[in-house]
Amino acid sequence: MADGGVDQAEAGGHRACRERESHATDTLSQGLEMSAASIALNRFGYGLARGERVPDDPARYLLRQLDAFDPAPAVIAARAATRGKTGEMLQLLRSLRERMQQAGETGMAEAAMTGPMSEMAPENPRAAALAGLPPEYRTKLLEARRVVVDDLAVRVNVAVASPAPMVERLVHFWSNHFSVSVGKPGTQFEVGPHEFGAIRPHVLGRFVDLLKAAVLHPAMLLYLDQFQSIGPGSTAGQRRGRRANAQGPRGLNENLAREILELHTLGVDGGYSQADVTEFARALTGWTVPGVGRVGRFAEDQPGGAAFVALAHEPGARTILGRRYGAGGPEQAMAILDDLAAHPATARHIATKLARHFAGDDPPASLAARLEAEFLKTGGDLASLTRTLIAAPEVWVCGPVKFRAPFEWFIAAARLSGIDALPPQRIARVLNELGQSPWRAPSPAGYDDLAASWAAPDVLLRRAELAERMAQGAPADDVLARAEAAFPDALSHTTRTMLKRAESGRQALALLLVAPEMMRR
Repeated sequence: MADGGVDQAEAGGHRACRERESHATDTLSQGLEMSAASIALNRFGYGLARGERVPDDPARYLLRQLDAFDPAPAVIAARAATRGKTGEMLQLLRSLRERMQQAGETGMAEAAMTGPMSEMAPENPRAAALAGLPPEYRTKLLEARRVVVDDLAVRVNVAVASPAPMVERLVHFWSNHFSVSVGKPGTQFEVGPHEFGAIRPHVLGRFVDLLKAAVLHPAMLLYLDQFQSIGPGSTAGQRRGRRANAQGPRGLNENLAREILELHTLGVDGGYSQADVTEFARALTGWTVPGVGRVGRFAEDQPGGAAFVALAHEPGARTILGRRYGAGGPEQAMAILDDLAAHPATARHIATKLARHFAGDDPPASLAARLEAEFLKTGGDLASLTRTLIAAPEVWVCGPVKFRAPFEWFIAAARLSGIDALPPQRIARVLNELGQSPWRAPSPAGYDDLAASWAAPDVLLRRAELAERMAQGAPADDVLARAEAAFPDALSHTTRTMLKRAESGRQALALLLVAPEMMRR
């Protein structure tokens, strides 16, 4: 079953190459032409790993990865549980805020809570803020940062060593689609589990299951402040309204509802209204993080690690996109998510994003339409959608169609270099330098998937500097042979000549890592 569509993919790929071989016109892509094997390795995946064989049958090589993918490799399965630490951190932060408000030092806690580990130099403002905290809070913040850095290393090292790099790319695509960030206090213990436990197990399953797991995960509930949302007409909301000078949550929060509609399902032009956002926000009240807040003791555990507090849920029926949902508890929001996942606007939105990721910043309308139709036909079966991508001639055009974003370039460079598992602190520092550290996107929309966001001269300079450092610690034998294997029948004469003229193997490797073939896919 996994091999279905192979003949179509290969025939379509060769046909599209003839029709669009002059597709790429930018400076980095001029003169480059990708073979089917090179496309399978680099456009679909993260490049050839050192010592890996070049695929004889590119389409089958990709389809086999659907079976080879391990959603829970040993390093993820062995990860220590950190769920209880989230509540501990938020309780400490609440106490710290109260203490600092009394001392007139508001903001210091938040300053210390954010920022990568590389910003811990004594002269850095965040380091200064951290140093000024009481010992118990400082200890918890440092622990949280260590967890983030360790989880980041797991993400990178799993992708570098994976026998299913195409599926790892899909994991990261969906993780960016359902973006969460450690910039919000309390998320540090949750962003790793969000990707490892909510995204990876569902990346080849049904979109509706992925949607529910991702948006109702504690990481998302914290990041978009859903854990603080209380229905104004709920028991908790009514009690709070009767208290003078009540502190804490102020009532209904629409962040999660809005982003689910705008970013995760229907899209910005999906036909919903502000009234739909508000109604959906009411349906989501009660969904929270275990062990948080005064009402936490009334929470009922939910699948995926979240909790539901009936006392905070806005009572009554909801009407969204013209459809009525009866009064209820956690099942009310779940029913709405079921319908959003099956909505035609969702199919169109997801199809367009996938087409853009695999076929170019301005993707062919024919590919988006084919993916949309497959999504609707299969009820959002993501494995079927992946097979449709593999079979699509638009994805097999010979000219490079995408500029590699910093994270994917780093993964491809590490795989090609043959570097063993990288230490966590180094990974965090490198990705911060490159400007695309996972779980730190500037908004809930995630990182851009457009060349204009990543092809600036300073970005390329940082890659060149990193390539030199990586080459110093990597095997540097047979670089030319490695290049020929990494870009089979696709290595340009210019790059081949440059590698032959290099003064040493390490210089050749550094040059290869920033060659045009490495920058584009």
